[in-house]
Amino acid sequence: MALALRLARRGLGRVAPNPAVGCVIVRDGVVVGRGWTQPGGRPHAEVGALAAAGEQARGATAYVTLEPCSHHGKTPPCCDALIDAGVARVVVAVQDPDGRVNGQGLARLKQAGITVTTGLCETEARTLNEGFMLAKTAGRPVVTLKMATSLDGKIATKTGNSKWITGDAARRYGHLLRASHDAIMVGVGTALADNPSLTCRIDGLLDRSPVRIVADTRLSLPLTSELVKTARQVPVWIVTVPGNDPDRLEAFRDLGVEIIEVKPSESGFAHMKTALDVLAQRGITRLLVEGGSHLQASLVKEHLADYLMWFRAAKIIGGDGISALQSIGLTNVGLAPSLELLETRRVGGDQLEKYLLRK
Repeated sequence: MALALRLARRGLGRVAPNPAVGCVIVRDGVVVGRGWTQPGGRPHAEVGALAAAGEQARGATAYVTLEPCSHHGKTPPCCDALIDAGVARVVVAVQDPDGRVNGQGLARLKQAGITVTTGLCETEARTLNEGFMLAKTAGRPVVTLKMATSLDGKIATKTGNSKWITGDAARRYGHLLRASHDAIMVGVGTALADNPSLTCRIDGLLDRSPVRIVADTRLSLPLTSELVKTARQVPVWIVTVPGNDPDRLEAFRDLGVEIIEVKPSESGFAHMKTALDVLAQRGITRLLVEGGSHLQASLVKEHLADYLMWFRAAKIIGGDGISALQSIGLTNVGLAPSLELLETRRVGGDQLEKYLLRK
């Protein structure tokens, strides 16, 4: 199952709206087939593993990181493929919460006389596909905030200069994070200040750039920005509110940008919970938010952020620098969001800390 989980991880950022699944087929203690969900979400992991195993799948054990599907979608049910292949046993890490499956795949396997075991490495499998799980149960993607700051939590000097706070290795790691997510989001302030491309610029992973999303209430993003100029090569979506200039909306659409209008919050900005719901409906299961400080603060304040990837450079900028987070309206330290440190590592000359944001 550990091998199946490693195989499944290869699909992160490439298979949405499907889950990233791994499958390993073992016969007489020997791995005879392995597979993982392919780009675009198909073929499914079980199909690839069974194809590799061939006749050796008969009487074998299949280890699958997620319950095999039991419905006819764009591909036939994977539980039927396992039954037809004659496997004797199926070990499943976690049940699929999709209403079209949700135990039905396990039942079909048992009805066919196959021995079914569940719960092996369940925590790891659930974490791996947390975005898919949340999309099915809470209607939103899993949200990871990424910050690159000085030791005192600043993302730029008082003049707005930010290149570069962290080193080459940290920035390269940031591109790897992009490759494992379905979409990357920034606030329009970040887009205006940095004119970023938000692509994955690592040799061998150039095709792994996620959907690029800008939260832009007033459609301030220039039509000449790098994002808009490349919208036909790598998708660009703008999350905004109704009521903007129709001519400007049409100009963005003519250049290949998709406009997502959601109701405004009390502050007048796009209502982020609604925006995340819409993103999940569009198939986004894993969202990486790289800035800016207002957008990330709103996600923390509204309890919509799940993880924080914090790159910290051994530098001090001082109190007149720009903070990583803007105000979240705290009046009492006891009400501050609670984080759990999950991992820490050195990345070049910088420190990376991964936190779980507790709800």
